[in-house]
Amino acid sequence: MGFVNRLPTMIKEIRRRFNDTFTEANYQDMRAWMKDQYQHDPKFHVAETPIFIPKKVSDRLHAACDDVLKVVLQPDFAERSKAAIPPGENVPGQNDRPLFMQFDFGMCEDENGEVVPQLIEAQGFPSLYFFQYLLDKSYRKFYPIPEDYSCRFGGKSEEEYLDLLGRCILGDHAPENVILLEVDPTGQTTRVDFIVCCAELGIAEVCISDVELEDGKLFYDLNGKRTPVHRIYNRVIFDELKSRPDLKRTFNMIEQAEVEWAGHPNWFFLLSKFTLPFIDSPYVPDTRFLHEVTELPEDLESYVLKPLYSFAGEGVDLHPTAEKIAAIEQPEHFILQKKVRYADLIETLDGPARTEVRMMYVWPDDAEKPILLNNLVRLSKGEMIGVRYNKGKTWVGGSLGYFAPS
Repeated sequence: MGFVNRLPTMIKEIRRRFNDTFTEANYQDMRAWMKDQYQHDPKFHVAETPIFIPKKVSDRLHAACDDVLKVVLQPDFAERSKAAIPPGENVPGQNDRPLFMQFDFGMCEDENGEVVPQLIEAQGFPSLYFFQYLLDKSYRKFYPIPEDYSCRFGGKSEEEYLDLLGRCILGDHAPENVILLEVDPTGQTTRVDFIVCCAELGIAEVCISDVELEDGKLFYDLNGKRTPVHRIYNRVIFDELKSRPDLKRTFNMIEQAEVEWAGHPNWFFLLSKFTLPFIDSPYVPDTRFLHEVTELPEDLESYVLKPLYSFAGEGVDLHPTAEKIAAIEQPEHFILQKKVRYADLIETLDGPARTEVRMMYVWPDDAEKPILLNNLVRLSKGEMIGVRYNKGKTWVGGSLGYFAPS
């Protein structure tokens, strides 16, 4: 196959060996085994392949993350970003730093044919830490993954990885007093992550409508017993919460309550698309707040329009026009970002795939700096990364990156 020879930076030997030994039957066996581990089949397409990331590309990803962290670690970052929190969505008890951070990079090619990451989004919100743990076990059981390649950082074993996540989520509390909070968790596409999390940590997944607020304290039902909630592993996104008036509730997160947050909700806004215009880096495409753009760029077709307050690509306009922009009633709620042109980097058995790499951090209270923990990869053959752009396609979807040894 000629395609792979064009991209030596993405480790063509391992890719060729993987593709040559791949069988659909083995992939289906892997999916069946994955389902059996926690009695749940992921509701999204699990990619047929991981990706293999060479040291040169790994070094650039780490450098890109460092450039983002230079902004996030500034002492006044939260104060400067408070305008990102929409009216009526400020949650009391905000801590001074995010517990979870995700940096999403589109993998592109520069003019020399080198693979370079470009920041797509930063998020102060949890990601699929537990599903990625399961996915690693699944890929390694059924595929020829080199032993010295790892998806985790810092040389952490599976046990050390789960222990760190447990300390971040449980804090000093008993599992029965910690809940994973979500809007209709059983209906979420990413529920597999909740199931693995709850099984490994011994906590319950709870719909926000099933949490009771009484005299500033929170309770939920655990096996028929009214149980106090002391800490919340938050997976609720306000946009989704507002879209579900059918879920009657006494707790909307904005009330004063005696509870700790494992991932305070305000950080979903504080570290978000709102952060991108403040980052000066060769790994961050030109990004401006729309209301600060006094003159539209002549090459407007080279830009993408993104709402600040959206999730999973909702509301993104890949083809903005001056007329569309003029019609926006609240331009302060949008950014205009130079388009990132994902490269066709990953050879698959039915054509090349583009890829996005998410670098996943935690920042526990006893750590001086954020800890890079794991990664998440998404493969795409559509116009954008995401489920709606890849329906009916194979060798796309949720995946994992294995990094070459240093």
